[in-house]
Amino acid sequence: MSIKIEHLNYVYSEGTAFERHALRDVNLELPDGQFIGVIGHTGSGKSTLIQHLNGLLRGTSGAVYYNGRNIYEEGYPMRELRSKVGLVFQYPEHQLFEVDVFTDVCFGPKNLGLSPEEVERRAYEALRQVGLKEKHYKKSPFELSGGQKRRVAIAGILAMEPEVLVLDEPTAGLDPRGRDDILDQVAKLHAERHITVILVSHSMEDIARYVERIIVMNKGEVRYDGAPREVFQHYQELEQIGLAAPQVTYLMHDLAGQGWPVDTDATTVEEAADSIYAALAKKC
Repeated sequence: MSIKIEHLNYVYSEGTAFERHALRDVNLELPDGQFIGVIGHTGSGKSTLIQHLNGLLRGTSGAVYYNGRNIYEEGYPMRELRSKVGLVFQYPEHQLFEVDVFTDVCFGPKNLGLSPEEVERRAYEALRQVGLKEKHYKKSPFELSGGQKRRVAIAGILAMEPEVLVLDEPTAGLDPRGRDDILDQVAKLHAERHITVILVSHSMEDIARYVERIIVMNKGEVRYDGAPREVFQHYQELEQIGLAAPQVTYLMHDLAGQGWPVDTDATTVEEAADSIYAALAKKC
């Protein structure tokens, strides 16, 4: 078991007129190697939740366990935790600060006390894994496009060889091609390195296409937790809390309502196409 959360609560500005409960009695188990999507409308608690996974925020009450050890216990090695649970923020500019791309990616492993040779090996490998071309390595990170900056930010975390990769809206502001490039690289990393990936996203299509489990946050609580097919069965309830299912879900329910024998649990374009072809074959 990689991460376990028990009765976690978090209150902003506790004891003041601005007090707000951001997390309410959250209980979750995040096993090793899963690809997990976290969704919720703005203010639902999803970003607050992921910042507890590597100790950036400390719960008002409750516990977070990493590999069986409570990270809130006295003397817990937070620095080690943050090298194992890597968080990539929504805005890559918040994580890029060195003079060039390669030096920036070297920063994390260098601070782990590794040899210069090992630091450089990890940096080269991480940049290769995110698909950034070598011609960019000596450029300032701030000369790069938005998608390239995100690749560098992800590489900086990967160079520390984390066991868990947490991505907060990694495709925000990117065009469709840039979004697909980033998420395809993340999916490839998950397949090759078998690391746990936790993806926060507003895009239901992205979530449906890539993840194997969805956690839905609403008002600081876990509203749904299950496979995409299970969660998107509640598409009407999701609408009530400000979310929408993938467009495929609505299409398949419309077709079913017209008498077509299609799979209303389909969540991806590929699944929907297969189901529609099968339905057409029956009609013919």
